[in-house]
Amino acid sequence: MLAQAYGVDPTYDAGGGPVVVAPGTLVAVLGALGVEAGTPEAVTESLTRHRAEVAGRLVAPCVVVRSGRRTAVDVPAGAVLSVELEEGGVWSLPAGKSHWLPADLPLGRHRLRVRVGEREESAALIVAPQRLPEVAQRGWGFLAQLYSVLSQRSWGMGDLGDLKELAEWAGSGLGAAFLQINPLHAALPGVPSDPSPYRPSSRRFADPVHLRVEAVEEYAYVGDRAELEELREKAARLRGEVLGHDGLIDRDAVWAVKRRALEILHQVPRGVGREAAYRAFVEREGEWLEQYATWGALASVHGSNWRSWSKGLRKPGNPQVAAAKVELAGEVEFQRWLAWLVDEQLGAAQRAAEDAGMAVGLIHDLAVGAHPDGADAWVLQEVLAEGISVGAPPDAFNAHGQDWGLPPWRPDALAASGYAPYAELLRAAARHAGAIRIDHVMGLFRLWWVPAGNPPTQGAYVRYDAEAMLGVLALEAHRAGAYVIGEDLGTVEPGVREELAARGVLGTSVLWFERDWQAKGAVLPPERWRAACLATLTTHDLPSTAARLSGEHVELRDRLGLLARPVAEEIAEAVNELAEWKGELRRLGLLGEGEELTAEALYSFLADTPAELVGVWLPDVVGDPRPQNLPGTWDQYPNWRLPVADGTGRPCTLERLAEAPGVAGLAKAVGGLGAAVPGRRTPAREGQ
Repeated sequence: MLAQAYGVDPTYDAGGGPVVVAPGTLVAVLGALGVEAGTPEAVTESLTRHRAEVAGRLVAPCVVVRSGRRTAVDVPAGAVLSVELEEGGVWSLPAGKSHWLPADLPLGRHRLRVRVGEREESAALIVAPQRLPEVAQRGWGFLAQLYSVLSQRSWGMGDLGDLKELAEWAGSGLGAAFLQINPLHAALPGVPSDPSPYRPSSRRFADPVHLRVEAVEEYAYVGDRAELEELREKAARLRGEVLGHDGLIDRDAVWAVKRRALEILHQVPRGVGREAAYRAFVEREGEWLEQYATWGALASVHGSNWRSWSKGLRKPGNPQVAAAKVELAGEVEFQRWLAWLVDEQLGAAQRAAEDAGMAVGLIHDLAVGAHPDGADAWVLQEVLAEGISVGAPPDAFNAHGQDWGLPPWRPDALAASGYAPYAELLRAAARHAGAIRIDHVMGLFRLWWVPAGNPPTQGAYVRYDAEAMLGVLALEAHRAGAYVIGEDLGTVEPGVREELAARGVLGTSVLWFERDWQAKGAVLPPERWRAACLATLTTHDLPSTAARLSGEHVELRDRLGLLARPVAEEIAEAVNELAEWKGELRRLGLLGEGEELTAEALYSFLADTPAELVGVWLPDVVGDPRPQNLPGTWDQYPNWRLPVADGTGRPCTLERLAEAPGVAGLAKAVGGLGAAVPGRRTPAREGQ
């Protein structure tokens, strides 16, 4: 009962039947929520205290309602309610035995005040749209890992200048509606750094390694350019090494060169207009930026693991941090300035996408969490669970479960904060985007918590207030005029996909996984696919289309010892799968008798589904057989460091990609998309 009172499930089912969570795991998870449960007496006392706290309060810490609905609020009889509106003004509600918030409350983040006699309490009141913005027109776009797309102007890895050009080419030249990219979150500093974009130091700010140095306005005003030219030559050598056969991206070397160049540019005086824009950015970003920049300055001196710093530096509000901030004022200012430059170039890339005719534009990816040693974990200590990592329980795809090494939100602390950190994170993600992709969107409902020291099999699901999480998401997406795509692959609790669809969140459908399980797993015909999704052939964690068609994905996993079954069985299954798809495409007239299965035919199949968005994996343009990330590997495979290459392994620049023979075929396969979805309007951004 105690576990359930705090939203911790004592059992779970990942597809193999109910499993009881170990008592020690429940004790550890409850402990991370600040609840003592180590003995029967402690359990009784904690449960009694929890019931008393709930019964004694006048109102819940945060109330989330949907606009247009008259909503009951759980308050004591005789309570007097009033609402302080976000934009100013107060709504007073009549006293009575039952209290209802009116249906016409304006959207926004308000304050609900509840008074009973001399007692008064307040709560955050969030009024959210009933649904998120909906896609107005079907369309297709590229899925790209930005670091992997180098141009002849890149400094050793794809950058925001390349993103801008890629969007202009795809939009103006091919009629693409969107460009989805990997998370650009700030990475944990240090050498060697972790190249994974899904385990960042901060999800709130983007990494300056993505900057196009020459696009910084101050670049043109550098007087003595000798050192800059030397740095450009170093960058050219890095680019040449990556573009050589079997070359790999060296993020650390790229950043070393870029950082020095940016230090030079930082010394150039800003014009009055630039200075005003910078100060406006700093004011808008507020305390989180200040603390992020302070963490960066401290990390440059003490290392990136803040838990190893002296005790006085481990909490942002400590006096020692304030003193260190003064001492490191120059580095703090540099970190703030870098964040501004990235924000500028992200905005320029989205404007370029829109100007190129993209109906959606950029789709930014929001990772599940941030590194426990990084900036966000330091800044957000009060709302993150200490000693806990999120992951996934054992299932049909991974008998050992998964531990992603990311601390989760504490649901109780989020509610107490009025979901402000979560809202700010979403706001930042959507600011320069036409849509945001939420990795593991099921985490809005529940997350698998793994206590430190436990294997991922010994975890428990902790529930979140899905109504609140979805409501905050809907409000921020509405204000940004952005669509939302949820990555809902893997173990999904019954009812979750239906609820997400009802709120306007698009799902993710991968061709190889779409089966009719009522018909022994037969290929699902196109007309039976869900419409509210982004349909793709692959993702960054899955084999490329070229590898699927050739069987190279089985060979690679066999070579690295990743197969759970004999290689002959894996090969036979892969061959049978291709035969099934070949038969289905012939039935539909998308493949002629005797023709081999091709990427173009498979993309034509996706175009025939009702999917509102169809994503084309950019490396498919040149037949790259390599996955960008191979789950289950670390140093055995160069995850997140591969430039896009052709079928022979020769890296391709952005310029070569644009001229590749495969572009025309893939664009033709999906080019018929574009019909308006009946009754839908393109979402307007706030202020328009």
